Amino acid sequence: MTIDAIGSQAIRAPVFPVRSLLQRTVRVYRIWVMKRRTRYALLDLTDAQLQDIGISRSEARREVAKSFYWN
Repeated sequence: MTIDAIGSQAIRAPVFPVRSLLQRTVRVYRIWVMKRRTRYALLDLTDAQLQDIGISRSEARREVAKSFYWN
């Protein structure tokens, strides 16, 4: 083993469960925000635009009313 290899092992920081938990929490929050924005954007579309993407006004309202946990 060379000195460079020993040094690179010493520099690596241990992975803490708290850090990974925080990263997962931030990732879940970002997904929630993205879903919320895109679902609410459906309400701003006209009936013609909704028809172009193949959904009705009532389907758009149902999508907006969905919980975060729905896919």
